Amino acid sequence: MKFNFDKYQGAGNDFIIIDDRLSGFPKDNTSIINQLCNRHMGIGADGLILVQNSTEGDFKMIYFNSDGNQGSLCGNGGRCVFAFARSLNIVKNKGVFEAVDGLHVASMKKDNLISLDMNDVADITKNGDSLFINTGSPHHLEFVDNISKINVNDQGAAIRYGEPYLDLGTNVNYIEMLNNDSFKIRTYERGVEKETLSCGTGAVAAGVGVHFMGHTQSTSINIHALGGILKIEFTPLSGQYSDIKLIGPAEFIFSGNFEIK
Repeated sequence: MKFNFDKYQGAGNDFIIIDDRLSGFPKDNTSIINQLCNRHMGIGADGLILVQNSTEGDFKMIYFNSDGNQGSLCGNGGRCVFAFARSLNIVKNKGVFEAVDGLHVASMKKDNLISLDMNDVADITKNGDSLFINTGSPHHLEFVDNISKINVNDQGAAIRYGEPYLDLGTNVNYIEMLNNDSFKIRTYERGVEKETLSCGTGAVAAGVGVHFMGHTQSTSINIHALGGILKIEFTPLSGQYSDIKLIGPAEFIFSGNFEIK
């Protein structure tokens, strides 16, 4: 069976996106998804996204990590899948889609940036100088003085597979302050199992986390990832965060097709 796909990237996070509204893709075959995402033996991507029909929104997003397993929310993927759906005329300049953690509103902004509404953050766990925040995906945050000295793959893996994350694992983020409203980030991503050029839910966790820790009073924060800049906006109230928006690029790279025999 042949399938068409588009490849998109959002701040360096890249995805294979497939129109699966006829539900023909073998989504339970982890080995096929893993091979398609393989950068040497396949198309190459941080993850694969299916667009399916939804009774609650304009469409449904099903996200798979590059290891082939269905993942939790992917923020950069959410912006990219909205751009893909827009190219198919499923949505116009604003739409609602269903994801694993519920409904999300996305919209076009100026300069071809896409804004994605995120769920509220109410529970933040502080452990010494680190934080744990779930922004649709779990994130461990470490605040560092010189992010360039961090061995993200080794140090991130040690945290991801260590206590207290032995059961479900976590994404691991290292954050360095640039100025009052700008911070650098590097992320070890669960499911990819290495450092990625950016992570949308990680950027949201970083924006919320630096405000929660008192590193900034700004509610509009620029997160500088290796693959580009993401903007996080939110409304804080008594340690909780609402009206959270993830804003950044979502760019078409190329299209193609493949055959599953």
